[in-house]
This record gives sequence, structure tokens and C-alpha cells, in this order.
Amino acid sequence: MNFLLAIDSGLKTGLAMYGRDGRLIWYRSQHFASPPRLKKAVYGIMNEAPSLSLIIIEGGGHLADIWKKEAERRQIKILQINAETWRRDLLYQREQRGHKKAKLNACLLARKVIEWSGTPRPTSLRHDAAEAILTGLWGVHHIGWIKKLPPGIQKIF
Repeated sequence: MNFLLAIDSGLKTGLAMYGRDGRLIWYRSQHFASPPRLKKAVYGIMNEAPSLSLIIIEGGGHLADIWKKEAERRQIKILQINAETWRRDLLYQREQRGHKKAKLNACLLARKVIEWSGTPRPTSLRHDAAEAILTGLWGVHHIGWIKKLPPGIQKIF
């Protein structure tokens, strides 16, 4: 089976794994105290899905480069985007106005993806995990694993 790993890059990292059917398998948020700790963790995280087809990284800089280097070593395809890419396709313009509003709406939309996928609901959902979920949703559509958005998600690609 092929998997897609979506990453909201940072020391506070959001992660979301999608299966070939385009549904969310798992998601989480992790805090890494430093870039060296992130570097050590990336190896293990990628081992959780040995059949990774694609890694989508939201964000840039030296922390994103840690993910890219490990993916290149494993010969995994990489797609690097910024938040505006998935926000433009998944959120209405009015839902993106202001940093706090965009993050709140990302959390609301991510909860719909979690419900659609049948993944266990969180007691709380950090915005970095929510953004990884939506980066992944954008990705599975972008590469053709799903043809249309899940029910309850209004925005059209």
C-alpha cells in the first residue's frame, strides 16, 4: 500500500498520514526541543510507513530541509508548499482573513476530515496537526487519490 505523509514543518510539527484511498489514517502534533532532536525523530517517523509514495511539507527553511534530506535518502517524492496553497483551495477567502481566524477555520475543517475518515476524534486539536491534515487532504486530491472533496467540505478545488 502507498502512503502520503503531510507535515506542517516546525519545532512544533503537525503530522498526518493518508492511505491510498485518500482517507486520513492518523494525525498528531509533536514538539521537538531543537533541530537535532527533530533530525533524530524524522528517521523513526518515516519508518512508521515504509511504503511512503509522497511527502508533502508545508513550510520551508532549515527544519523543512531535515525532512527533505531524509526523504531524498529514501528516494521518496517530495512536494513542498506554503499554507496559502492549500488555504486557497480549501478555505473561502473570508475564512482566511487574519492569522487566528485562518487557524481556527483550519481546525474546524480538519475535524470534518477526521470524521469523514473514521479516524478517532481528538479531545483537543492543535493547529499544527490540523494544518498537516489539510495539507494532506490537498495533497491526496492534487495527486488524484481522491477526485472530489469529502461530504461537508464546501470549498471546491
